[in-house]
Amino acid sequence: MGTELHNLKAPEGARKKKKRIGRGPGSGNGKTAGRGSKGQKKRSTVRVGFEGGQNPIHRRVPKRGFVNINRVEVHGVNVARLSEAFEAGSEVTVEEILARGLVPKKAKVIKVLGDGNLDKKLSIKVHRVSEKAREKIEAAGGSIDLLESKSAGAGA
Repeated sequence: MGTELHNLKAPEGARKKKKRIGRGPGSGNGKTAGRGSKGQKKRSTVRVGFEGGQNPIHRRVPKRGFVNINRVEVHGVNVARLSEAFEAGSEVTVEEILARGLVPKKAKVIKVLGDGNLDKKLSIKVHRVSEKAREKIEAAGGSIDLLESKSAGAGA
């Protein structure tokens, strides 16, 4: 006689009975039903954020200003940093800028800014470029290619 469907049994400890609370003193979970003694927390529910009638923190703390949920965080990188990080004639892409750690990893929109000097010809492909940076890149013989981005918003 081998293993057959009508002979199968669950292994020891695989099935555990549900704890039936509030079923009298004989059950071991009667009277207070595992909730301890009296008080507010033994009752069914307490509203989230309720502080026992004390003025709750979300009303005590002053609220100021405005948080724009559509804000686009633009991370800038100066032409001087690009000049240090890239060789002459190389292509500067968003991926390359991120890989070399010139902007934070979370950066979604990158803008080239005009601080410093650029003496190398670079082919730059980013989301935005300032006017001063554009002048310096073109004066060095480089080119600019603006990328489209959902979060880039308007303007270059």
